[in-house]
Amino acid sequence: MELTPRALFGLARSTVETAVSVPGRVLGLLTSAEAVVRGAEELLARTRAVLDETEALVARASAVTARAEVVTVTAERVTATATAITTDAGSAARTARELLESYAPLAKQAQPLAKRFVDDLTEQEIDAAIELVDQLPVLTKHLLEDVLPMLATLDRVGPDIHQLMEIADDVRQAVLGIPGFTFLRKRGEDREEREEMG
Repeated sequence: MELTPRALFGLARSTVETAVSVPGRVLGLLTSAEAVVRGAEELLARTRAVLDETEALVARASAVTARAEVVTVTAERVTATATAITTDAGSAARTARELLESYAPLAKQAQPLAKRFVDDLTEQEIDAAIELVDQLPVLTKHLLEDVLPMLATLDRVGPDIHQLMEIADDVRQAVLGIPGFTFLRKRGEDREEREEMG
């Protein structure tokens, strides 16, 4: 193909236009590249922020999980204690029911006597009973130290008393046998009556 001056001029012109437009295109490319780099940096910064928040959230979740484990252990202990209390309460209720069944007839039988006892007691009698209970230690001491030792000797004193009674009976019989004793006795009784009246 033959190059004419006109064709050469057009080629030169096209080459110059292309050369002139290259820096503008390169500048546009650089601008676009800068925008992409800025976007990537922003995306990287956002990604780091999201990662930090995720780490904080994981730490909080771990703390919550630890607390939940403590609460679970405490709940298990409370449940065990409640089970033991329930078992004890059931046992106590059974015992109470057995006692009630055993003593209910006795209580029904004793109720009228107890009512009479309570109704008949006066305030003075209650005070006297309280005073008697207060004196029980002293009475017990005297009973143990004084009365019981004396009672222990009664088996030795018994025959002597029996003999004394026989002697007294003999003396009485002898006195009744004295002549005129009946008259003297009657006179003595009359005198006592006069003294009482006069």
